[in-house]
Amino acid sequence: MPENTPTETPRSGWFLMPMQALVAPLLAMPRVAKRALALLLDSSFCVLTIWLAYCFRLNEWTVLTGVQWLPVVVSLCMALPIFIVMGMYRAIFRYANMAAFITVLKAIAIYGVAFMTIFTALSVPGVPRTVGILQPFLLLIAIGLSRLSIRYWLGDAYQRILHKNMLAKVLIYGAGTAGRQLAGALINSAELNVVGYLDDDPRLKGGVMGGLPIYDPSDLPVLAESLGVHNVLLALPSASRQRRNEILEHIRKARVNVRTLPDLTALAQGRIAVSDIRELEIEDLLGREAVAPRQELLDKSMRNKVVMVTGAGGSIGGELCRQILRTGPSSLILIDQNEFALYNIHAELQKLAELYKYENMQIVPILCSVRDQDRMEHVMQSWRPQTLYHAAAYKHVPLVEHNAVEGIKNNVMGTLVAARAANKCGVSNFVLISTDKAVRPTNVMGASKRLAEMVLQALAAESATDRMRTNFSMVRFGNVLGSSGSVVPLFRQQIKDGGPVTLTHPDITRYFMTISEASQLVIQAGAMAEGGDVFLLDMGEPVRIADLARKMVELSGLAVRDEDNPEGDIELSVTGLRPGEKLFEELLIGDNPETTEHPRIMKAREDFLSWPELSRRLNALNAVLDRNDMIAARATLAELVSGYSSTGEVSDLAFTGAEPIRLPQTIQSTL
Repeated sequence: MPENTPTETPRSGWFLMPMQALVAPLLAMPRVAKRALALLLDSSFCVLTIWLAYCFRLNEWTVLTGVQWLPVVVSLCMALPIFIVMGMYRAIFRYANMAAFITVLKAIAIYGVAFMTIFTALSVPGVPRTVGILQPFLLLIAIGLSRLSIRYWLGDAYQRILHKNMLAKVLIYGAGTAGRQLAGALINSAELNVVGYLDDDPRLKGGVMGGLPIYDPSDLPVLAESLGVHNVLLALPSASRQRRNEILEHIRKARVNVRTLPDLTALAQGRIAVSDIRELEIEDLLGREAVAPRQELLDKSMRNKVVMVTGAGGSIGGELCRQILRTGPSSLILIDQNEFALYNIHAELQKLAELYKYENMQIVPILCSVRDQDRMEHVMQSWRPQTLYHAAAYKHVPLVEHNAVEGIKNNVMGTLVAARAANKCGVSNFVLISTDKAVRPTNVMGASKRLAEMVLQALAAESATDRMRTNFSMVRFGNVLGSSGSVVPLFRQQIKDGGPVTLTHPDITRYFMTISEASQLVIQAGAMAEGGDVFLLDMGEPVRIADLARKMVELSGLAVRDEDNPEGDIELSVTGLRPGEKLFEELLIGDNPETTEHPRIMKAREDFLSWPELSRRLNALNAVLDRNDMIAARATLAELVSGYSSTGEVSDLAFTGAEPIRLPQTIQSTL
């Protein structure tokens, strides 16, 4: 029999589903039918108790014959009219209380007096007198117990059904193993009521599994309205990203909230709990398959080596640390100037090391600013890292735009200090985490990251003189889904708050990559570095942010409110481009990037200044920064970075207060 046969039932709820399937039709019967059923039940008790009375009197199991059937006829003709007149069938059995039981007692008492008068006091030949005494007592016990049983059975079942009907109704997409386990886990859920499955398998459509019907996914829009379903749970942990995206595109039309099971881990362990249900994975919004990493490249610069990560407490640095730890370095040195962030990532990595049973691995948290040259050199001399990933940077465009001096100091001078310390202490590989905003930048953050790239390119070119012992490289990629400041968590929160979802421009597009995929590609790119390489990550097609926002709204079971749908739920509000923000991002300054041995990693050859020339200009820039001269700093940055031009107006909030400084319109790159 195939795995997904409709006869299978979730283990944890195998006994509840058949009971619910039996009780629900009884509760749904019309009142007249319920009364007729009760009359039939009491009639059966009359016959049964007459027979039992004969058996008790004769002290053997007997078959009624001849005149012995007379008490049966009399019992039915007397009991049922008395019961009806006394109102025994007006009460709702599932709500039967003490008053109802007193009514039963009175009715049977009246019946018993009449029955005993006929068959005990007056007597009927062939019918033992004791039958007239025993039968009313047996009938009282039978009817009393039946009412008590029905009260608790139907009453509790009714409360369960009523409670279930008040819960959010859900359909489970996928009637396979994960779907069945999920349905079982939700049997006693206080939040969700599973009303059926959706499955594409033609063998399952129209079937019933564990008391739950299996529907065709194409009927979802109709089902959502007819069943009152507002939630769909994806139980497809092994489906490809392409298949999941196809399903999500179809579900968007039904205006239901979509949630999912994360992966195969819980399924492999034979357990799925309600807590495993979560919001859609960020990867589900990406629209393409993540690229599986090449293990040999991950191991090359990691396994059994000392690895250092600056900015380890940040979103990118933290994920780099997680990926690095999984490859098994001998020591992992964490550098960050944020105490709380460093504490969190250190605690998390220690637990991860215990999980992977890396008992001898050293995870070392060091509070340090990358601009502190003495401290950086001391740390590197003490721990002798072989590979260093430089992720310490200020990356939020508007913040850096309004704190330009500090942004340049950290992103440029911090990189220079870390690179010099690495070279001095014999670090074999130095990998800079860069950004697509470094290409023809329109903001300080992008320009500072491009200048940081140029620093490493110039230093790498010096290796020909044998003064450089470190292999410098940089990896440039776009926006990372799920990183701090990412639009996805922002949009998700805005949707929960009822909107509006804010866009800076209706046509703005961005390249996106998941944080784990980006981190893995960074490690692999660094392993291929030969010196001065600018690696570009193939991030697929750019994503229109408005489309991403609309998709998130619709997969939350809501509708976008716009001109075409003025009655929608969530508005998409355009706030205008922020200072330094671009409509479109690029990954390459020049043309014709080179391929590498990895299909998703390319290499660029970007122009840069020689180290003697760049060093002289960096000294001038540093002097300007020391004076906190923001205008001169931006002008020097524009002279150094190809393609950089300011937006013409900016304020450094540390020095200018609330009034913006209007910069000379001529500040732009002259290279």
